[in-house]
Amino acid sequence: MLIKLDTKKKRCALMLSAPDLLSVLQKEKNENPSTTTPNWTPEYASYMIEGTPGKPYGGLFSHFNVVEANMKLRRQQLLKLLAWEKGETCLSLAAYPRLGTPNFTTPWYEPNQTETGVSRSLFFPDEAINGHHSRFRTLTKNIRSRRGEKVAINVPVFKDKNTPSPFVEVFSNDQSGKGAEAAKPDHIYMDAMGLGMGCATLQVTFQACSISEALALYDQLIPMCAIMITLSAASPIFRGFLADIDTRWSVIAAAVDCRTQEEKGEKPLKNDRFRINKSRFDTVDSYLSSENEKFNDIDLVYDEELSQRMVDSGIDEPLAKHIAHLFIRDPVCLYSERIHQNDEEDSDHFENIQSTNWQSMRFKPPPSNSDIGWRVEFRILDVQMTDFENAAMVVFLVLLTRAILTYNLNFVIPMSKVEANMAESHKRDAVRNAKFYFRKDVSSKSSDGDDVCALMDIDTIINGGTEFPGLIPIIRSYMATVDDADVDTCCTISCYLKLLSGRASGRLKTPARWTRDFVQNHPAYKKDSVVSEEINYDLMKTFVDIIDGKEEGCTEKLRSTKALGGVLD
Repeated sequence: MLIKLDTKKKRCALMLSAPDLLSVLQKEKNENPSTTTPNWTPEYASYMIEGTPGKPYGGLFSHFNVVEANMKLRRQQLLKLLAWEKGETCLSLAAYPRLGTPNFTTPWYEPNQTETGVSRSLFFPDEAINGHHSRFRTLTKNIRSRRGEKVAINVPVFKDKNTPSPFVEVFSNDQSGKGAEAAKPDHIYMDAMGLGMGCATLQVTFQACSISEALALYDQLIPMCAIMITLSAASPIFRGFLADIDTRWSVIAAAVDCRTQEEKGEKPLKNDRFRINKSRFDTVDSYLSSENEKFNDIDLVYDEELSQRMVDSGIDEPLAKHIAHLFIRDPVCLYSERIHQNDEEDSDHFENIQSTNWQSMRFKPPPSNSDIGWRVEFRILDVQMTDFENAAMVVFLVLLTRAILTYNLNFVIPMSKVEANMAESHKRDAVRNAKFYFRKDVSSKSSDGDDVCALMDIDTIINGGTEFPGLIPIIRSYMATVDDADVDTCCTISCYLKLLSGRASGRLKTPARWTRDFVQNHPAYKKDSVVSEEINYDLMKTFVDIIDGKEEGCTEKLRSTKALGGVLD
């Protein structure tokens, strides 16, 4: 996210300059099409830019040492285009704390609530939506139009000593009164796609050598979604208020919920075909491998006719149902020039539906006319403040997938337990207080339903306990078998694992806990849940200092332990 700090007024705002900066970054890429040059693509908001590696990381063990360096390269490339002397910088924030408050952008525009508005939001101006790519405004308008009303996001507010009870906001610009009607007591109300899609995530894509390996990775990583979002939790503030949740996931789910009243079950089905249980941005509903089909114990809504056509063509039933499940959704963004295509040669119609089913995992078949193979995308992580933390999350997941494939591990639990875990993962301080269903014996192929799993805390799942080995010990065991494991890369990985281990045990704070403590200990905080402009400025300034190495943040001394060989026991 592009940030501008006003040191004189002690204010901070999001800069709406991403489209202009993106054109410069993409020009550099086009002029120097080296595989080491990062890829830059537009994101939903005019203050966001997405950066990815110029090419996939390789399979050598030493390539784990490249991940953080590549992230730093991307950050530095963007920072070079910003006027740091004017307070311009960039931060990897899961959710900007005062997103949706007056003057949260620079320049500032008043939200357009009239019929000409795209969002018609009380809080989010249309100018904050990236207008240089037609997709984003089209999605916004069509999602609102399809559901027949604005989206309604209600996040439970954190009740501090002086927080009003009940907590009920008065919206001075709510001329129609619909905002007050949609807002729930004791909740932070938001009403625009941008207030969810204007948040940021860290996504990891895994290349598989075959469809069977891709299916295996997809299924085995599903139970890890709740665990990883808990460990990466970095979103405790929404629209200038401390929330009683720590992650952004449920906020985005509500922000793009295009279901009609019929599809939500609020009215009898008349014009629509399906009752749909979730937003199109939400957790997955089923395992895809035939061997794990028995664990699909929640109702899956899917187009039965499409599923049967695929089964008749030789596709395994669980995968056919998954694809047919994606197609219960309408396209919410379709380009006229791409309507009529030869589906024997082009997969754009499928990709259109696939790319607007924003689920926690994504199974990605090879694109047509491409040498790209089968892939699996892990989409649930809150982006972290520093490149070190982001690299730690990526490296941990990749090492885990390699251990899964090497040892033929089995993490699969009933899908109903996955759902229960996701509900726990959003809660404040879930990493310290919640328990999660996890498979008791990850080497077993048992299919005895609920009997295969038990409630465990995050510490046990990650670090191990008396009856569970722990994922980090499993990863260390795998590393001991790698022939080309060099000392330098092992030291880097050790620092990353210490971060995950420390968070799981409670010795290190999650970004959400660290941010919450910063706010609650700020001298200007009035114990009323309000994150004022002054507090927000100091928070963003501290984030900048952490990136610059002037502050330690929630990684404490992990950077120095990398050089010292490790002192965090």
